[in-house]
Amino acid sequence: MTAEVPFRPLALDQTDVRYAHGPDSHRQPGVPTGETIEFSWDDSAVYPGTTRKFWVHVPAQYQPSQPASLVVFLDGQWYLDPTGEVRGAIVLDNLVHRGDIPVTVGVFVDPGVFADREQPKNRNVEYDAFDDRLVTFLLTEIVPQVTRRWSITEDPERWAVCGGSSGGNGVFTAAWLRPDRFRRVICFLSSFVQMPDGNPYPDLIPAVPRKPLRVFMQAGHRDLGWNGPEHNWLASNLRVAAALAEAGYDFRLVLGDGGHSPNHGGVLLPDALRWSFAPPTG
Repeated sequence: MTAEVPFRPLALDQTDVRYAHGPDSHRQPGVPTGETIEFSWDDSAVYPGTTRKFWVHVPAQYQPSQPASLVVFLDGQWYLDPTGEVRGAIVLDNLVHRGDIPVTVGVFVDPGVFADREQPKNRNVEYDAFDDRLVTFLLTEIVPQVTRRWSITEDPERWAVCGGSSGGNGVFTAAWLRPDRFRRVICFLSSFVQMPDGNPYPDLIPAVPRKPLRVFMQAGHRDLGWNGPEHNWLASNLRVAAALAEAGYDFRLVLGDGGHSPNHGGVLLPDALRWSFAPPTG
């Protein structure tokens, strides 16, 4: 069925835009609120010396006898904030209540910090690297804290990872290296250009056998460096999307107006989760 959209003149300047949140990003009458539990983790073997918090959100419909799906969010507190751009727990409650996605436990993991360093943040080290440290950290240190308390399915088709900016390429790398665990990937404004040795994916994706991943990508028309030959975030995301298409992956790319604003990705989270957990179309 053809959808008609109203005419809108093309923006000629670089003014950013802001998208309005849809109803799934707001508390709705009659939708039960799940429980969110805060944890601290300061005993990392993968990232020694770091400390961090993470939160587990369990929807009201969760039953121990029925293993739940799992979605892990990087930059956890930012993605969890009920008045922020993403509002992850609110979105999960609404979608699970309506049956748009299976009962899904959300794990919101902050990047590590070093309490005794002048530059305490370890975020870029963890998220931008093309290696298995991040996914090993998640699978051996964080997820076990969840599975020992709640019943989580072992089916990797029902395990998702979500992140934006550096967290976007962090979750892509996590799923790329461990598709036996994570097969649903949601990337908002990924910072592939910041990977220390360059973005490997445009060449790597078509060069190896196709992995069982389903990838949702969001990029901005005027993201950082959009009209330059180097450090062009938009071009880097488009190259990854083109490689996924040429290699026959199940993926979706959504382009938004504006620059490097996480607002668009936050607004898209409900649709991204719906699409990610829906049965494959082909």
